[in-house]
Formats: sequence, structure tokens, C-alpha cells
Amino acid sequence: MKSITPLGKFLLVVFGLFSCVAESTKTPETLPYFDLKGFIEETIQKADGKTVSKTSHIQGEAKEVEVTYSIENWEEELSIFKDADINTSAMLQSYQTTSSDDKLVHELLPDAKAKVKYIQVTYEGEDVSSVSIMIADDNMFYSSTTLAEIYINNSTHLIDHYTIESTQKIWFLDENNMKIQGSIVP
Repeated sequence: MKSITPLGKFLLVVFGLFSCVAESTKTPETLPYFDLKGFIEETIQKADGKTVSKTSHIQGEAKEVEVTYSIENWEEELSIFKDADINTSAMLQSYQTTSSDDKLVHELLPDAKAKVKYIQVTYEGEDVSSVSIMIADDNMFYSSTTLAEIYINNSTHLIDHYTIESTQKIWFLDENNMKIQGSIVP
């Protein structure tokens, strides 16, 4: 077996140190738009095991329940928000972003084609206080619009309440309306 020369050992140490320094100076990937998917995943983790007072209105019929949600339940309940994530290479030039001290808005450009029409994030100081989205799809036979909002309690950093409202119309059939409202029980 061949041994490593002193110069070889020196070069291994130098390259090893250089690669450690280069690795430690890497910064996290910067996303072009608000990280809605990451925000919802973090919010869901904090809400695990919380009880929700939920009202569902489907075709005008109301139903009220209190239910304790696991992470899986929250993922299903708030999946519309994760589905509205616009951080994909295909949507990179599709949205106009405007911001102020307390608001960030990503709005679909007039000539762009995408289902997510806008995402609006409202801040209280450095913290997100609400997120609103609109998703719409329309073709000759089908149209749907979904408006969803989630509000965060800035004291507890937990979901305070949320609303998901959807309207669907299929050609020759009556319109379907659904509204879900939920709030965490203190």
C-alpha cells in the first residue's frame, strides 16, 4: 500500500478546510415569491392537537362541529393554501409583486395563465397576521373560484381562524357553493 506524501497530506487538509468554508458560506435558497407552502407547513405543526370549532355550509345547509385536528387533519383542511404555492420555475415571470410596510401582494399578470390569481400577505410588525388567496379556473364546460383566508393570532402565533369559500359551476348543472369557517377553541 502506498503512503501519502507530506505534500499530499497538506493538500488534503487545505482542500478539506476550503470545502468546509465554502459549504458554511452557502445561503438558503431565496424564493421569488412568499413561501406559502412553508408558512402553512410551519403553521400546521404549531396547531397539532388543537380543537377547532368548525362550521360548514354546503349548498345552504349548515353543520357545526368541534373537532381536534392532528397534523394530517390540518394538512387536509388547509391543502388549498399549499396547492396555491407559486414558487415554481413555470410561474417565475407570471406575477407582479407589490409591497408596503404591512402588506405583500403577488397578483397574476394580465397575459399570464395560472389558476392562482393572487396571494395577499398582511403583516403586523415582522409577523404574518393573515394570508388571503384566490384561485380560479374557467373553461367552456366548467368554472370554479375559491377564496381562502387564514388569520394568525400574533400573541400565540397560532391559527386564530380561517375561511375557505368555493363556487363551482359545471355546464348544464346547478352551481355548487361551499363555505368552511373554523377557529381554534381557546
